[in-house]
Amino acid sequence: MYQQIKGLILHSLQHGEWKPGEVIPSEMDLAARFRVSQGTVRKAIDELAADNLLMRRQGKGTFVATHAERQVQYRFLKLMPDVGDAREEGPAQRTILECKRSRAPVEIARALQLRTGDPVIQARRILSFAGVPTILEDIWLPGQAFKGLTAEQMAEYQGPTYAMFELDYGVRMVRAEEKIRAIAPDEEQANLLLVPVGTPLLSVERLAYTYNDVPMELRRALYRTDTHHYHNSLS
Repeated sequence: MYQQIKGLILHSLQHGEWKPGEVIPSEMDLAARFRVSQGTVRKAIDELAADNLLMRRQGKGTFVATHAERQVQYRFLKLMPDVGDAREEGPAQRTILECKRSRAPVEIARALQLRTGDPVIQARRILSFAGVPTILEDIWLPGQAFKGLTAEQMAEYQGPTYAMFELDYGVRMVRAEEKIRAIAPDEEQANLLLVPVGTPLLSVERLAYTYNDVPMELRRALYRTDTHHYHNSLS
């Protein structure tokens, strides 16, 4: 029964009944709405909180998780400075090289579950720390869901990019899969990251999903690791 209630709450989240950062109805109200016990609702909410879709706040209620929350931001940030931590280092300085509408080639369409030739938004940017270009990212987004996204919008938004996607496009990234390998950059990539051609870089390909495992972003990044490292906590 609690799995059914979990599915109903997830349906409400997916369809925007409660927006990221908003409080959801109390367990008592949800129990009355779904005609089940509070214990059943509590178990459903516990699982959604464990999946990082909801957040409990002592004495305040249960809220829809948002990428504007610091602890959610760092769940998707894996590149850490060798000295200090990401909070001390502060946000990256973003340089948007391009943001354009294009047609999805076969490989991109397959990853985003689109048809070949469907519209996509293609963006390239550099993330720098202390003035040093550290990450080169190529990003593809479904064109229909992110219609109107511009380079200026990406550059001017001061918070996390995923928070902007929530606020401006109603798309919440709830989980991601990553593939990691070591590569040598080509000449263009090396020039953008200010490293010699042949310098070992970390290649991270991420496919990010919204609710119900719908892919919404393909991101291919190259990381310099002379001052940073990839960090992952396993439990």
